[in-house]
Amino acid sequence: QVGDSLRASTIRKVQTESATGSVGSNRIRTTLTLCVEAIDFDSQACQLRVKGTNIQENEYVKMGAYHTIELEPNRQFTLAKKQWDSVVLERIEQACDPAWSADVAAVVMQEGLAHVCLVTPSMTLTRAKVEVNIPRKRKGNCSQHDRALERFYEQVVQAIQRHINFEVVKCVLVASPGFVREQFCDYMFQQAVKTDNKLLLENRSKFLQVHSSSGHKYALKEALCDPAVTSRLSDTKAAGEVKALDDFYKMLQHEPDRAFYGLKHVEKANEAMAIDTLLISDELFRHQDVATRARYVKLVDSVRENMGTVRIFSSLHVSGEQLGQLTGVAAILRFPVAELSDQEDESSSEED
Repeated sequence: QVGDSLRASTIRKVQTESATGSVGSNRIRTTLTLCVEAIDFDSQACQLRVKGTNIQENEYVKMGAYHTIELEPNRQFTLAKKQWDSVVLERIEQACDPAWSADVAAVVMQEGLAHVCLVTPSMTLTRAKVEVNIPRKRKGNCSQHDRALERFYEQVVQAIQRHINFEVVKCVLVASPGFVREQFCDYMFQQAVKTDNKLLLENRSKFLQVHSSSGHKYALKEALCDPAVTSRLSDTKAAGEVKALDDFYKMLQHEPDRAFYGLKHVEKANEAMAIDTLLISDELFRHQDVATRARYVKLVDSVRENMGTVRIFSSLHVSGEQLGQLTGVAAILRFPVAELSDQEDESSSEED
């Protein structure tokens, strides 16, 4: 987070002056400690670029000089924070537990458009997008349409083989409107038999067909809501988040007194010990203001003490984006708390 200090080994271009006065520059590996000012995550290269100013004496880099450290998997670094709160510590525990990365892959498709995605516990990554122009069926002549469709299916199969690691992935969702998914799966396994593709044939049981309204990435949320899918993915975090958000919307529709969103409303409900499930976006814990961040952490700890469930949504997930539109914090209550809106109305009318 911004404001933390990060110590890691890095390469810095340093200018040297020889005794004769000639200037040369060479790259030197050194260990720097930065005060973090900006963070940029590149999901494709799997790199975290951390920009900040040097805060520890170094023979090559002046104090206060800017530098960017690139962190990637298996590179050691030391992180120091002004305060380690319960949410951050829990994130570290989850990151170190391999069971948390029980991953799901998804192919969301319609005729001529497909997205191959990986659904990790913390985000939805689009690994490949396949677009093929498919001519319409002509009366008495469907050959162009069929050839284009076959070419499209072939490209999707290649994308699946290239981007999905079947050793890690437990389940591959194939989602589409109409019969596209069935035709695609038939084509894929027929080709696998013809070419004796052991990778696809051995993992055939992992493919699960579900309905979605289109081949766009946002249609993945519907696929994850499907009851057949939730039973298969019951141990993955993404499915739990989608279900919790779905429950919240249903509650908002049928019993609005038991579904609150917005920090003030949720805090009031928490004072009444009414919160059964708290839905909160991880974006809120990246808030620059320490007091605001502490307020969210206090809310999370308090709900847990009162035997409530806390679901921390990733803002990089489809479900997390939706929660973000609802202020990023929402709650399903154990019992209706109706007085809150009435109190607000009274106080606002008094102010008027």
